[in-house]
Amino acid sequence: QVRLVESGGGLVQAGGSLRLSCLFSGGTFSRYVMGWFRQAPGKKREWISFINRSGSITNYADSVNGRFTIARDNAKNTVYLQMNSLKPEDTAVYYCAAGPGGSSLNRYRYWGQGTQVTVSS
Repeated sequence: QVRLVESGGGLVQAGGSLRLSCLFSGGTFSRYVMGWFRQAPGKKREWISFINRSGSITNYADSVNGRFTIARDNAKNTVYLQMNSLKPEDTAVYYCAAGPGGSSLNRYRYWGQGTQVTVSS
């Protein structure tokens, strides 16, 4: 059974940085495209970024492009999200997901439990 566990969330001031990690277990990590999503209170879950199986292709939502960087280490079964220049509007629960990939939620089969990121102004 595939399991995803996020870590690295927390409270940070605007302009600061955080690095999220997502540990994959229970399957073959390198077979999956990995995505990051977030959900703010009262809002729908939105796609942020995905990375292909080898790590050679990445894509970002306009809202985070240039500030966030996705990476993966297939030897460690881990995907990362480096978040720089954080803004209060980045406050949300952040989720990693595994699946065939893309920017649609329904393209991801497995989800983590989420980690809270709070950016203070």
